[in-house]
Amino acid sequence: MKLYLKEKILSLPTEERPREKLYFQGVSTLSDAELLAILIGSGTKVARVEKITSLLLDFLDRSNGSITVDELMKIPGIGKAKATLILAALEFSRRSLCPARKRIGFPSDVLPLVSHYANRKQEYFLSISLNGAHEVLAIRVVSIGLVNRSLVHPREVFADPLQDRAAALVIAHNHPSGNLDPSAEDKQVTTRLRNVAELLGIVFLDHIIFSEEGYYSFLEHGELTDQ
Repeated sequence: MKLYLKEKILSLPTEERPREKLYFQGVSTLSDAELLAILIGSGTKVARVEKITSLLLDFLDRSNGSITVDELMKIPGIGKAKATLILAALEFSRRSLCPARKRIGFPSDVLPLVSHYANRKQEYFLSISLNGAHEVLAIRVVSIGLVNRSLVHPREVFADPLQDRAAALVIAHNHPSGNLDPSAEDKQVTTRLRNVAELLGIVFLDHIIFSEEGYYSFLEHGELTDQ
């Protein structure tokens, strides 16, 4: 099957293409989509690289780390070679760069762990399980979509932290608009989850709202001081 390069990438100035951007500006300047585009390399007659990247990114966001080669090969444009390359890269990253044992001492310590979700076009609600020393055990996507009581149900939020035997929990979600002010729904969800955490014996440390411009911490703004 004849391969062809992504037209959109080729239309960009050389220094803005993912590989060149990485070379000249550093790997940290690339978005998740750009990183995946480098791994994928090129599209196929079945799907262009931007479509493959979009589908793959959505799949990875929803998988919470449970991925197989067969599942990756169900994505149009990803064959066995690309699937094994992607899975190998993800596993190597997990082994060498996993955030486990990263200690959360301040709200700002959470941002580097979740900031790659800041440019998503939908709201991603995340749970961060911590042990008694406030070291990260796991980071998971709980829901994708507007943060509300129906999507962010305590059952979904606490199922995995309970399995992790987490002693503490931080929740976080992005605001695609860039506005960091919590909505009334954000506050209601925070209160509800905090009450459930207390019943379960899990310390509810903070709710972080973040965007590409920065973050808002419920703890830093004194909204959890009576805990």
